[in-house]
Amino acid sequence: MARFDLPEVDAFTRPYWDAAGEGRLLLRRCRAEGCGAAHHYPREFCPYCWSEDVVWEPATGRATLYTWSVVHRNDLPPFGDRVPYVAAVVDLAEGPRMMTEITDCPEAGLRIGMPLVVHFRREGSQGSRGSRGSRGSRGSEGSRGSRGSRGSQGSQGSQGSVGGEEGEARDEGGGIAVPVFRPA
Repeated sequence: MARFDLPEVDAFTRPYWDAAGEGRLLLRRCRAEGCGAAHHYPREFCPYCWSEDVVWEPATGRATLYTWSVVHRNDLPPFGDRVPYVAAVVDLAEGPRMMTEITDCPEAGLRIGMPLVVHFRREGSQGSRGSRGSRGSRGSEGSRGSRGSRGSQGSQGSQGSVGGEEGEARDEGGGIAVPVFRPA
C-alpha cells in the first residue's frame, strides 16, 4: 500500500534525514552578508534574500506551539489508524516555523506558546512505530501519549539529539525517523 506520509529522500535532503535517524534536527542557515536567517523546510537557497550560500546546522530541538488542529478523520493510509492526532505548527527556538505532530499530550493540555521538545518517531518499517526522546526532553522508558508514539528511550544533553544507536535516514526495513514534538 502506498505511503503518503513518508518523504522521498534525495541527495539534497539526505543530510536532514540521516541526522533525524541519529536523533538530531537540522535547519538551513543563510551565510550571506547581512542575512544569516535560519529557515525550514530545507531549501537550496535562502527564502529571505535568495542567496545560495546556505548550510546545514543543528537545531536545539526546542520550540513553542504556534497553532494546532486535532484530526479526527483521515482516509489516507496510514493516517486512518492514527486518529485522533494533533497536527501542529511550532515556532522553533531558532526562528523558523515547522509543521509537525504533537504527541504525549492530551488535547486539553495544549496551549498556544507552550514549550515543546523534538523527538523522533521511526516510521515505515515492519512493526516499528517507536519514538526516541530528544536530548533535553523528559523521555522515559515506556511513556505513552498520542497514538503512534509508543515508548521513548532515555534523554541526555542538548542539540535536539536522542539516545540510542545511530542510523541512516532509512533503516534496512525501509523506516525513516520523523521529527515530532511533545511538551518540554
